Amino acid sequence: MPPFLAIALSVYGVVFIAELPDKTALAALVLATRHKALPVFVGSAAALAIQSLVAVLAGQLLTLLPAHVVHVVAGFVFIVSAIVMWVRHEEVGDEGADDATSKGFWATVWTVFVVVFIAEWGDLTQLATAALAARYAAPVAVFVGSAAALWSVAGIAALVGNHAGKMLSPTVTQKVAAVLFVVLGLALVSGKL
Repeated sequence: MPPFLAIALSVYGVVFIAELPDKTALAALVLATRHKALPVFVGSAAALAIQSLVAVLAGQLLTLLPAHVVHVVAGFVFIVSAIVMWVRHEEVGDEGADDATSKGFWATVWTVFVVVFIAEWGDLTQLATAALAARYAAPVAVFVGSAAALWSVAGIAALVGNHAGKMLSPTVTQKVAAVLFVVLGLALVSGKL
């Protein structure tokens, strides 16, 4: 097996397993319950590709950032997102119109991009990618393996979340999403995640 492929596959395996139970994957899954799967995947994939590139280019420099500060900022983003979800629910009322599901493709992509991009800062998989880039000294192979793993998890999350969103009422998914985002936000702020 060529060294490039061996490194890319090794990185893929590590990052895929680490990302499955991660808050970023959960964020994509929750967002997919409220939006179509394709724009959720596109927004997630773009954010994760940029974060992988940042990790590869920065190498171990990212490990020097104070993780607590990064987690607190990400936590507040989740909490603010939860408040917006909850308030938006109150605005929708009983009219049956749901702004989140009728949002345009690019507006959804942008929303998902921002949430996932911020959630991924200082994340275990970002730090792992930086460490692997420093270890292998093969930035392209590490980037390909990391991005492919993150995109795989984002795709799974978008499909599962979208399917779950179709089975549940928009009101229920919005409340569940808001509660999960608050829990994630509080866990990040308190240093539990």
